[in-house]
Amino acid sequence: MISKLPSESLTIMTELVLPNDTNVFGNLMGGRLMYWMDIAAALSAQKHCNAPVVTASVDNISFENPIKLGNVVHIEAKITRSFNTSMEIHLKVWGEDLTQQYKYKSNEAYYTFVALDPNRKPRPVPSVAPETPDEKKLFDGALRRRQLRLILGGKMHPDEAAELKALFVKD
Repeated sequence: MISKLPSESLTIMTELVLPNDTNVFGNLMGGRLMYWMDIAAALSAQKHCNAPVVTASVDNISFENPIKLGNVVHIEAKITRSFNTSMEIHLKVWGEDLTQQYKYKSNEAYYTFVALDPNRKPRPVPSVAPETPDEKKLFDGALRRRQLRLILGGKMHPDEAAELKALFVKD
């Protein structure tokens, strides 16, 4: 299986915040944003592996700035690294006020997806070949983020997380 570039999985999604998308303060509801982010991340993962995918985990969505009613939401999703059957997708979200003509960062997150075969069982995915310094930085950190996800999910014992130990234990 050949490696693929992160740029090949780039997905940019744009939505307009309508009244039905907002809370009583006129801000985009977090759940609605997470729904849109899940769609963008799934499209990115499918572009990478050319197969159906399912969400395996969502990491650390921190909301920095609210997106207001009438503003535009821009979601950028791109694969950072793949493992055997799973892929980590990095998402960045911006709000844009078209009348005031400014764009601002709303949040970012990491989603993990698993590729499925025709029997709905996990299947191998292509590896990732990062090109830019930013892509290489995200690629390098992906293994630590994965180990942390597995520990928090009870699927890995902390003693097995070699990448994380290197951060905290000095020989």
